Amino acid sequence: MKKEYTFNELLHKAASYCSISEHCISDVNDKLKAWQVDEADRKKIIDQLCEDDFINEKRFCKAFVRDKFHLNKWGKIKISMALREKGLSNELITAALKVIDEGEYEELLASLLKSKQNTIKYEFEYEKQGKLYQFAQSRGFENQVIERVLRLI
Repeated sequence: MKKEYTFNELLHKAASYCSISEHCISDVNDKLKAWQVDEADRKKIIDQLCEDDFINEKRFCKAFVRDKFHLNKWGKIKISMALREKGLSNELITAALKVIDEGEYEELLASLLKSKQNTIKYEFEYEKQGKLYQFAQSRGFENQVIERVLRLI
């Protein structure tokens, strides 16, 4: 038998979920939907969590950018697309992407490309460049950054 939760229990459960790691409004809304909370209560819970600073989308964006850059080694395009999918504003995304140091960004791409270079098979130099370029694009790096880094390695 499924347990019925009171509003306060749901609020507490959602606050616990938010205190474990950073979440945005759409993450919390999805979690509440999974718990089968009706729309009116979902809105009240989310408003309360925002007011109590359990949900802070600016903080979430910065944490998301740092994690995806350092841990997943994603480029800015891929990171911003993932944040847009979560319904975050372009202003928040642009501000959060500024936490990435440009030098560190290019160094990460260079190290990714150097290690990828050892695993690809190619007959001609232009073929190798094309494969590396495509790999960097799939990681979400911008074309001008890829071109600049490919010239250096």
